[in-house]
Amino acid sequence: MPFSLTFGGGTSKLPSSPVSAVHARQSGEKDLLDDSPTSRVSYTLDSSLDSVNKVEQTAEQCAIRAGFDEDTIPHIGMAVREAAVNAVLHGNAYDTTKHITAAFETTTDSLIIRITDQGAGLNPETIPDPLAPENILRGSGRGIFLIRAFMDEVHFRQLHPGTELTLIKHRTPAQPGT
Repeated sequence: MPFSLTFGGGTSKLPSSPVSAVHARQSGEKDLLDDSPTSRVSYTLDSSLDSVNKVEQTAEQCAIRAGFDEDTIPHIGMAVREAAVNAVLHGNAYDTTKHITAAFETTTDSLIIRITDQGAGLNPETIPDPLAPENILRGSGRGIFLIRAFMDEVHFRQLHPGTELTLIKHRTPAQPGT
């Protein structure tokens, strides 16, 4: 399945396979394996669960490179997975003509992840509280709750069409003696 991959300023059409990462390195483009403390990469992907998996894996790779601890990395991965599932399932309704965009930026202070869909839009104020007694036994509705629990900042932006969800995890300085 092809996807669009953007490094800083240029865009490459690459197949979704390990070969694409090798191709990017051989052609001299920046990729997630660079040792720079700051980086930026974005993907435009199909509305599918395969895309959700790619977004989660990339988030975990970025978190590792950013120096997050082994307890925090899976939390970041889960939050990003929930955001990507929401974009594919609720935003785009698995519509094959719509795509999601996932952008990952590592700064000296934070890991910033933006997930964008092309759906009708989402008003976060209308999301039911999953801890309310009437919602406790519901099988869904906890994604945004988990995202907010695992990330330091969560921002919603209406795009008309679509919604952009920005997830931010701040880097903490190393403690003395560690």
